[in-house]
Amino acid sequence: MHARSLVALLLALVSACAAPRPDRLLHQDPAADPNASAASRWLDLVQEAAGRDVDRFGARPTILSRQMAIWATAMFDAWAAYDDLAVGSRLGANLRRPPAERTLANKERAIAQASYRALVGVYPDDAQWLAEQACALGADPTNESIDPSTPLGVGNLAAHAVLAYRRSDGANQFGDAPGSSGKPYSDFTGYAPVNTADTIVDPDRWQPITFTRPDGTRFTPGFLTPHWFRVKPFVLESAAQFRPEPPPTTKTDDRLLRAQVDEVLALQRELTPEEKAVVEFMRDGPRSTGQSGHWLRFAQDVSRRDRHGLDEDVKLYFAVANTAFDAFISCWETKRTYDTSRPWTLVRHYYRGQRVTSWAGPQGGFVEVPAEEWHPYSPYVFITPPFPGYTSGHATVSGACAKILELYTGSDAYGAVERRSCCALTETDPGGIVELDLPTFSATAEMAARSRAMGGYHIPIDNDVGLRVGRELATWSWPRYEAFWKGTAQPR
Repeated sequence: MHARSLVALLLALVSACAAPRPDRLLHQDPAADPNASAASRWLDLVQEAAGRDVDRFGARPTILSRQMAIWATAMFDAWAAYDDLAVGSRLGANLRRPPAERTLANKERAIAQASYRALVGVYPDDAQWLAEQACALGADPTNESIDPSTPLGVGNLAAHAVLAYRRSDGANQFGDAPGSSGKPYSDFTGYAPVNTADTIVDPDRWQPITFTRPDGTRFTPGFLTPHWFRVKPFVLESAAQFRPEPPPTTKTDDRLLRAQVDEVLALQRELTPEEKAVVEFMRDGPRSTGQSGHWLRFAQDVSRRDRHGLDEDVKLYFAVANTAFDAFISCWETKRTYDTSRPWTLVRHYYRGQRVTSWAGPQGGFVEVPAEEWHPYSPYVFITPPFPGYTSGHATVSGACAKILELYTGSDAYGAVERRSCCALTETDPGGIVELDLPTFSATAEMAARSRAMGGYHIPIDNDVGLRVGRELATWSWPRYEAFWKGTAQPR
């Protein structure tokens, strides 16, 4: 099937309109939910903390996934102390409180304290701001008790145990791993790219790209966290557990690889307003907080839709956040193993000396340019994510989290809608308002995956295989999450 026909099938669920349909759930509804659980209110703070981290350090999806997973795990472990069956990830049932203490008020106090401690542990630059925000949500920044007979003590103990476990998990949060630069989260494995930003030595290998800031200065980011395959997963047995088959290369299947590049060029040739909106929606998510932030927001929609209480939300966010975390580790192991190029490099390789159709830039439109000047539908300051292509992180994490939401709710039905400008993040004219229909979790994951080829970031196989791996990973993982709240899991 032709690339444009495939996109037409996807966008049969996308329609332009003047106002949202009243029978649909508005994604990330800006109106405050008066019935939101304490866990959902903490998730709002987590998203803001993550957004501030992006403002400070740039988009770091792998790191953000770990930060959010640590929060969700500490919260779950504190909550488990007041549940009849659940066991914590680190201390098992050792924090279990007597039946008379298993009240909603105690659960809320415990998760507040655990959430605060966990967030300070992963966002130390915002410690003062977090302390100010946490007080309104029931935490006490001055309380350092580890008395397990009190909710605040339980929260502190739960967070301390998770943070201690993650202290040397391979992420190099403190920059003290042997062989690293000393900078937090820096590589300690010695990765070096084969290609340079100016020279394609091997078209099958990843190439750094030079970006341009709004002030005109230029910079060339390296591979983001190339050591992430060394990070200890949450439930996966190893980072390589779901490593897929090798992708096509110029040496193994040049015809297929070139056809993949041609499909990207065809998708890019005449992006419609609706297609641009899809690319932007899935590219940025909530304040560039990555797929972890995006899928936790989708989970929050489910909470609002299904009128969750605290217990349901704690379990849901715990499963989604850790699934995203594991999916990133799995995906980065694949990226590091194959170290593949992206369309930026492949278009230049296959069409060197020829002209192709390219996005014209922030002013909009499409123009014929030399292949060496082809540009994805993406701002100059972030042309393509700085890491190898195969497999797509968007697709892998989206496939995994969508499957977890389906398994948790017992249905693939989502029923939400995203309403947004079509191109406000990429072009000077934000364009009209469009509605993106999100009928099911699986369709939303497929939209996320397909958007990466539409935007020019990935060849389609990066996305197709990523979706498959994410779904397989989540299906295998699901019983392990159930075991935590059923009380049969062993501490990780």
